[in-house]
Amino acid sequence: MKKSLVLAMAMALGVTASAYAANPFSDVPAGHWAYDSISKLAAAGIIEGYGDDTFRGDRLMTRYEMAQIVAKALAKGANVDKLAAEFADELDALGVRVAALEKKSDNVQITGQVRYSYYHNTKRDLGDKKNVSFLRTRLWFAGKVNDNWTYRARLENRQWFHDSTNPGRNYAGEDDWTRLNRAYLDGRLGGAKVQAGRTALWMGDGNVYDGAFDGIIVKYGDKVRVGGFYGKATDDNAGGDKKAYGANLGFDLGKKVKLDLEYGKFEQPDNGGDVKIFDANLYGKFSDKFGLGVVYMHTSGDADYIMDGASKNGVVVTADIAGANFKKPGSWGVQGKYYHAPAGATLAATMPNGDANDFFREGYKGWSLGASYTVAKNMMATVTYYDLKGRETKAKEKTLWSEFQLRF
Repeated sequence: MKKSLVLAMAMALGVTASAYAANPFSDVPAGHWAYDSISKLAAAGIIEGYGDDTFRGDRLMTRYEMAQIVAKALAKGANVDKLAAEFADELDALGVRVAALEKKSDNVQITGQVRYSYYHNTKRDLGDKKNVSFLRTRLWFAGKVNDNWTYRARLENRQWFHDSTNPGRNYAGEDDWTRLNRAYLDGRLGGAKVQAGRTALWMGDGNVYDGAFDGIIVKYGDKVRVGGFYGKATDDNAGGDKKAYGANLGFDLGKKVKLDLEYGKFEQPDNGGDVKIFDANLYGKFSDKFGLGVVYMHTSGDADYIMDGASKNGVVVTADIAGANFKKPGSWGVQGKYYHAPAGATLAATMPNGDANDFFREGYKGWSLGASYTVAKNMMATVTYYDLKGRETKAKEKTLWSEFQLRF
């Protein structure tokens, strides 16, 4: 960044000085167009030049040097909100807090995610084939309530372009599927992190529950973690949609390995009883390029929709190679999974087309393999293949899933 550009921006900083040196730097002549701005900034202590009394205005400067100038301007009370937002990472590295000016610049922030998806699904042993394409748009709103609490909401819209098994969906540009499916307070109560409202519950690394949850979720700690949840699991695949509650305990086993233990009870009076789930999630990030995880799941309870004789114990193994990052164009990642999940465990599992949930009554086994690539900043393409079958009926379900996602 050239200093001439810095000075052009500096003229709008609002920095004033009652008096300043007639010639602060030997290489800035009195007739130079930026003379007055340089003099004011130097007198205010925002710029210092070099030890030989030169300014070197044609020299390229680093982002950290610019961040130092912004930090000094902040200390003087200058209105540099936009510059501070631009150099927030560098200011943070310098130990300069920018939270206050972020609040001043805009109390409500909006971010978004747009995802186009296409998948082909061959379901069970019935020979049914399904081709679906749709666009999903999500807008996140975050409004600062005070220093401890933020209100967050998510508005979601889906546009169905093609569904081979439901021709009534074959239209584009309609907006009749629009929902406010997240609305909650997010903050701290004492030393605990708290979310209250319609938020999201994540259990069993997403192999048990990954969906909407109406209630309260509390988390405390870092290397040793405790927490709990109480409310209603509104995305429950079993359809009970009644009271759910549970607790969790986690540990860091060194710098590379984490262990999380979770227990949840999901009341299902419409289905003849309850489902209780215990899971243990062990994950190790052994290098920047490789991670390995194992989730053990055990189900119990008296819900009558679980198939008689079906196994209530199972595992899911995950291997991660590298990893695509939305902020890093050209980054990529590969993920492989082995499934041997028990009956009753997939209350709302993380699978884009929900195929694992079709095996809720009996459990399922199989594998998946996916790859992601960041084609440009905030743009990522993903392809995943699933090959699953029921643990009892052996009914098969194969899916090829593809998506292109952008964030802003």
